[in-house]
Order: sequence, then structure tokens, then C-alpha cells
Amino acid sequence: MTTRIILFVLLSFSWLVAQAPTGTEIINRVTEIMSPENSYSTGTQTIITSSGKERVFEFESWAAEKGKSTLTRYTKPAAIRGQAFLMLNNADDIWSYFPRTKRVRKLASHAKKQKMQGSDFTYEDMGGGDVFQTKFKSTLLAEETRDGELVWKVELLGITEQDPPYPKIILWARQSDYFPIALDYYDDNGFNSKSLLLSDIQMIEDYPTAMAMVMTDNNERSSTTMRTLEVTYAWEPPEGFFSERNLKK
Repeated sequence: MTTRIILFVLLSFSWLVAQAPTGTEIINRVTEIMSPENSYSTGTQTIITSSGKERVFEFESWAAEKGKSTLTRYTKPAAIRGQAFLMLNNADDIWSYFPRTKRVRKLASHAKKQKMQGSDFTYEDMGGGDVFQTKFKSTLLAEETRDGELVWKVELLGITEQDPPYPKIILWARQSDYFPIALDYYDDNGFNSKSLLLSDIQMIEDYPTAMAMVMTDNNERSSTTMRTLEVTYAWEPPEGFFSERNLKK
């Protein structure tokens, strides 16, 4: 009888292990739910500098082709109203527009790793696409409970030849819907240089959506909070919307 019980437990455990998705399968699902075809949103961006100074901005943002093309335009404060950034090809190509000079400028290719509007998010962080799928090798590390949620803990190791934005990322995704709730970013020295927390997750037009995201720079001890005020995934981009010309509007 004891032998049968042990055998049953072992078989049950083997079945559970077999049902766990692979790291690649998890990241494929994460990418899918984080990549709606199009979107329009408004939000606020609050930067807390290392000295404790607070800067608050308001913006509009448009995205198409599952994040391949994005345009962000700041609406407040008045000093930067109209300043805009256009990112194409998943932030490989970036243009900026500054109302004071009324000129559009294409940024150098390395600019995608720079901070956007002085925040703790880089341009590359704000881009979309299949970066996790194409530039990283994913491995499921563990099943855990985080903030009361059952989650998958996945390690993403950058593929050097693909020029990954970070050497390594640790991502936690909810088992219920594969939505990511936290990411730790590591530098070349293995230091957890930045951390991102996603919260207030709401279902918007069939898409789970984080209404708040907080990126913390663990080197500079600064943070940036992005809050979504409104969002729709039903927006359709007019012809020529993602263009240098449209940056000036």
C-alpha cells in the first residue's frame, strides 16, 4: 500500500512538472498580451530625482503595429508643451521635436539607451515589439507567490549578437493571465541596476492593462512613475501619422 501511495505522488508530481510552460512559452504569452495592435493613451509622468526633487509631466501617446511605431507628445507643463518623440522600428529610429526651435532632429542610434525626458525609462524601455523573444533566451526559474499572486519567475539572458538592451532581466508574470508585474534589469557587472513594478492592473477592452508603472534606478536612487489616465485599443492610425511631419502638430 505504501509503495502505491509513493508511486501515485511521484506520478502526480511528474504530471504537474510536465504541465508547467517553458520560459519561451511564457515570454511568448507575455509579449502577446503586452502588444495590442494599436493604442492611444494619456497619462502622467512623475520623476523623483536622487535629491528628492519632483517633476511632473502630462502626455499623449499613440502606438501601432504592436508597438513598432510610437509617438509621444507632452501637453504639460507649459514649458515643454508640444515637445514630441517619434520612435520607429521598435525604437531603433528616433526623432525629437522641440517647439522652441521648431525643428525635428533624428537622434543617433545609441540614443535609444538614453533616458527619455530625464526619466528612469530609456527610449528602448518605452518601445514595443518582440524584443524579449528575439534578443533574449528565456528560462523558467521557479513558481512563486508575489503580492498574493501565483507567478512564473523567468530569467531572460541577452543574446550578444542581437544587441539586447540589457545583459539579463528577471521577470515575474502572473500565472492567471501571464501579465508581468515586476522586472529586474541587470548590468554587465551583474548588478540589479533598475527595477520595474506594474500595478493597478485593469481589463481594458479585453487587454489587461497596468494603470501604474514605477521604474526605480538602483544606482542613482531615483524613480519615475507612469500613470495611465485613459487608454483605448480601438484607435486606428491615419495614413502618415507616424511621420516627422506629424511631430510638429
